[in-house]
Amino acid sequence: MKFRFRRQSTDPQREKIKQELFAFKKTVEHGFPHQPSALAFDPKLQLMAIGTKSGAIKIYGAPGVEFTGLHKDATAVTQILFLPGRGCLLSVLDDNTIHRWELVAESTREVGGVKKEGVVSLREVDSYSLPGRPGIESSSATRATVLLLLKSCDLLCVGTEGGGVYVLELPRLSLKENQTLLQDHVTQSLPDDYRCGKSLGPVESLQEHPQQAGKILIGYSRGLVVLWDLSSRHADQLFLGKQQLESLVWERSGNLFVSSHNDGGYSVWAVTNGNIYNHQPVSSTIPYGPFPCKAITKILWRTTQLSSPVILYSGGMPRASYGDRHCLTIQQDKEHVTLDFTSRVIDFFTVHNMDNDKEFDDPSALVVLLEEELVVIDLLTPGWPSLPTPYLAPLHSSAITCSCHVTNVSTKLWERLINAGKAQQSRRHTHRKWPICGGKSLAPPPRQQELLLTGHEDGTVRFWDASGVALTPLYKLSTANVFHTDCDPIDDPHDPCDDPDMQQQEEEEEWPPFRKVGCFDPYSDDPRLGIQKISLCKYSNKLVVAGTAGQVIVLGLNDERSDHLVDVSVMDLLQDREGFTWKGHDRLEPRLKPAPFLPGFQPLVLLQCLPPASVTAVALHAEWNLVAFGTSHGFGLFDYHRRNAVLARCTLHPNDSLAMEGPLSRVKSLKKSLRQSFRRIRKSRVSGKKRAVITTTSKVQEANAALAEQEEVAPVQRRIEPRSADDSLSGVVRCFCFADTFLRDGTHHGPTLWAGTNSGSVYAYALEVPGVDSGRTCERGGASESSMCVEAVLGKEIQLMHRAPVVSICVLDGRGKPLPDPYEASQDLSIAPDMTNAHSVLIASEEQLKVFSLPKVSAKTKFKLTAHEGCRVRKVALVLFSSAVQEDYSEHTLVCLTNMGDMHLFNMPGLRPQVRFDCIRKEDISGIASCVFTKNGQGFYLISPSEYERFSLSAKVLIKPQCSVQLLRHLGHMFTWLVALSSWFICQCSFNGFALCTLSLKTDHRSQKNT
Repeated sequence: MKFRFRRQSTDPQREKIKQELFAFKKTVEHGFPHQPSALAFDPKLQLMAIGTKSGAIKIYGAPGVEFTGLHKDATAVTQILFLPGRGCLLSVLDDNTIHRWELVAESTREVGGVKKEGVVSLREVDSYSLPGRPGIESSSATRATVLLLLKSCDLLCVGTEGGGVYVLELPRLSLKENQTLLQDHVTQSLPDDYRCGKSLGPVESLQEHPQQAGKILIGYSRGLVVLWDLSSRHADQLFLGKQQLESLVWERSGNLFVSSHNDGGYSVWAVTNGNIYNHQPVSSTIPYGPFPCKAITKILWRTTQLSSPVILYSGGMPRASYGDRHCLTIQQDKEHVTLDFTSRVIDFFTVHNMDNDKEFDDPSALVVLLEEELVVIDLLTPGWPSLPTPYLAPLHSSAITCSCHVTNVSTKLWERLINAGKAQQSRRHTHRKWPICGGKSLAPPPRQQELLLTGHEDGTVRFWDASGVALTPLYKLSTANVFHTDCDPIDDPHDPCDDPDMQQQEEEEEWPPFRKVGCFDPYSDDPRLGIQKISLCKYSNKLVVAGTAGQVIVLGLNDERSDHLVDVSVMDLLQDREGFTWKGHDRLEPRLKPAPFLPGFQPLVLLQCLPPASVTAVALHAEWNLVAFGTSHGFGLFDYHRRNAVLARCTLHPNDSLAMEGPLSRVKSLKKSLRQSFRRIRKSRVSGKKRAVITTTSKVQEANAALAEQEEVAPVQRRIEPRSADDSLSGVVRCFCFADTFLRDGTHHGPTLWAGTNSGSVYAYALEVPGVDSGRTCERGGASESSMCVEAVLGKEIQLMHRAPVVSICVLDGRGKPLPDPYEASQDLSIAPDMTNAHSVLIASEEQLKVFSLPKVSAKTKFKLTAHEGCRVRKVALVLFSSAVQEDYSEHTLVCLTNMGDMHLFNMPGLRPQVRFDCIRKEDISGIASCVFTKNGQGFYLISPSEYERFSLSAKVLIKPQCSVQLLRHLGHMFTWLVALSSWFICQCSFNGFALCTLSLKTDHRSQKNT
């Protein structure tokens, strides 16, 4: 007995196979950065950077080009600044530190005789903290408010809250104290009537003269603007503004600059060589006056060759009527558009001509970073339409409620989805080239096309291209027009977005001329529209979506627009059971007249569950034309081809009172919660008193039972108490499984349906599907298939001992492999399942994994995850892992995600543990709940409302950013190094008489240092 629990020795060969199959890595973050706080653009490298409140720096270029960096302290990024063309980035944090980042390239490597470019990564290389002023204890005086990088890229000017301007030398980030400009120096040059003892306030803006290097505009909050010469440390001109300043911008020639103010106006100032004092601007305008307006926080002035300048500014709305709007205005001549966003404007920039030899800016695009999305406006196309984003699309345009992943999508279905998506784009979209196109993706092309489907609170399903690094939107499906809702788009057939003439007429009548831009819309017309479950058959192009109010919609793909009436079927899951009254929300009212449906997925039939509780599980078998659905009350089976209800089963327990309230009900009160708690305490005390009085016979029975449990439970296992049968919500249906297997006997196989509930119950039904050769359906003669109906007969009912919720059910063939998906076996799209040997069924509950033999349903093997690991199963998936070394070797593996956020991998069907990975923080409950696995060993989970983290469990399948950028600093280093080396070489030749020879020089700066 002493060797009973001895640890098994590891097999070196098996460990090697594990390393070739399994490897965990978080690869890329999809979506829009959570809580963005800063924006920058490199016009030479065509790269854009976004900083966030969590201290992250994300750089984007062409689709697939992404770099991510994270500051050591999770402090908000307040400003970021590129060194143009250098691949360097400066960031200012909320703790008043300045950090320098560099894009560092790996050396070029040779693979198989082919030279491959080095992958570039983002690294922090230096940091600096501004010193406090002598004699001032508070550090707020030197708190950075604005940065300015001089065109020479060797000096950085830092404006502060105390009104001082500090100059740092780059790239070392060292302070040049002799260049520091304090407020006192400026105040001495002011006229007495302007000085009047008041502080100038913080530095709000720093702008370098576009034509004269070393001269900068310094704008103070009080309204003063100073043209300062850094070389002579002298004020060339003082512009004595009297209105609180917000921002400054130069006109390209340097003869004018524009200031924006907190009263909602902007002023144009002339720069002359005459009087040092300038009291009045050339012109002042309050665009949305005369009533009080909000501040214009930023303004840009861009000149054009063919027309008047383009003026762009954020804010300035009338305070009383539109003070809560988030707006950005574009003006040119008589054209005037006020872009109306649904979230706050963080920052914006224009993509325009930066060459010094060019006379005009000629802006081509406007990029606006909002709190919840990124919007790009085409400034070259009349009407200034927006560009669809190839990445950074807001996943959370409506809150994500569920998700589904589909691998290996056929080219035909892919093209049909793309065409449907193009048909949805309004005329307000343009198809010009994406302006942020820097860098080059080195990642290999995707081996297959992958879809990520997300269900949303507003009743939409969005289709995303998840094949590569960039998560690109393809198509959006809306289910709202199947029902009558409070805000019905069909009730208002004149959509301004589809009618440019009507849109223009509305803009002319309305002032300000608002135009809704962006797709972020956090408000749902009706919370009952929310999508809870999605199932897509990629072979038959059938889609099932289920919602919060018990609606189950079966849809088919159609390339043409259609106006039709949707068939409605109602199924009562309570089966007229007495004693239950639904206290939740009402069902959605279906539309009784034909409705227009755009090309794409169009509804075929609406199935309404009663009571209208949220759908908790759904399964689609398109080959049998069947859809199974479950709620907290029971489950049903529906034949959507014949529009026939096949089965309805109530799973409610007599004490399932919570199941009758619904997720949107407020019936459950604090009193009720306290009452239930006291009842449990009283019940436990009573049961404790009853256990105190035990007869001699019962003592013997308890001792025997305890001894038996000790023999069964290993020392490393935890003892798990059985759950009560009368727990609330025990009737919730958690999962389904369709399978062609042996249920009645060991010789005849046929269609089956398996359902698992929250109370550990599993129901297995044998199905009679017309046209399916199961050995029994052919016994009926004379009746045509069209007149025959699908029948369901309960074959098995399994009750797990601990009554733990059933998370997943999967039937395994004679080889222990999962059965193929619908159509895969019949159309020879996969290896046919083994139907000669005995099948088995894997039932995964929250506490254990167990394999039963079929048709007897006797236990074959199990793994008690809760007893061994002290955790509970949350998500389960069967994944095919391919070897990274051996092309023809693969294994089916069971992947389990637990409530602790870790991944456990088990071999099939033996359920032997293989590896364990820490994936998600155990505190991240929403991340664990949102996790979805792919069939090839990857996964997605939400790390914020707007971002998916992509990870890989496979050593072979890895989708991550691999990018290169042509950095100008490498060329500069190479030139300097060449000059130095040539000088040294000439000297050596002159002294030693050596002959000149050809040198092979490396351009990577690290190689230069090594040399």
